[in-house]
Amino acid sequence: MKIPLSRYALFLFTVAFFLALDLGSKYLVFQRCGLPGEQPTYWVIPNVLGFQTCLNEGALFGMGQGFSLVFAGFSVVAFIITWAWLFWGKAAESKLWTFTLGMMNGGVLGNLYDRLGLHGLTWNWDFIQFLNLKPVHQAGEPVYAVRDWILVMIGSYHWPNFNIADSCLVVGVCILALEIFLRPQTKKETK
Repeated sequence: MKIPLSRYALFLFTVAFFLALDLGSKYLVFQRCGLPGEQPTYWVIPNVLGFQTCLNEGALFGMGQGFSLVFAGFSVVAFIITWAWLFWGKAAESKLWTFTLGMMNGGVLGNLYDRLGLHGLTWNWDFIQFLNLKPVHQAGEPVYAVRDWILVMIGSYHWPNFNIADSCLVVGVCILALEIFLRPQTKKETK
C-alpha cells in the first residue's frame, strides 16, 4: 500500500505544532523567570506544581551531564530512523502511529534546538555561583543545554524539572506501548 500524502502532512503538521509549543513555552518562561536562580519559583499550585527554570546538559533525569552534543547526534539519528520507519517501513499506514511519532519528533527537535545552543543563552557568573560548584563554564560562553521549566513536587520529593518536549516523548512512548500491548492480535492465515 502506498502511503497517502495526507499522512506526510499529518506527521509534518504534528511535528511543527509540538515543536512550536515546546519552543514557545521555553521562550516565554525563560523570558519571565530568567536563568536558574534569577527569580524565585512561580507556583501554580503551591508546593506541588510550579515554573522553575533549569538547564540540563544531560538527558533523562539529568544523566550524562556535559554530553549535550552527543545527545544532539542521537536526536538526529532518531529523527531519521523514525522518518524511514514511518514512510519506507509503512508504519504511517496507522494514523495513531503517524500522529504519535510526529508528537515525539516535535519533542526530539525541541530539545535538539536547545542542545545546539540555538536559543542564544549564555552562561552568567550569577548562575555559576547559584550552582555552588566549581565553574565548568565561563561567563559569556554559549549554553548547550536543554531548557527545563516545569517543576513538580511529590510531597517533599522534587521531581526533576522537565519541559513540553520531554512530555511529548513520555506520552508518546506510553501511547505506543498501550497500542502494542492492547491491540487485538490478528492471526496470520495459513495456506
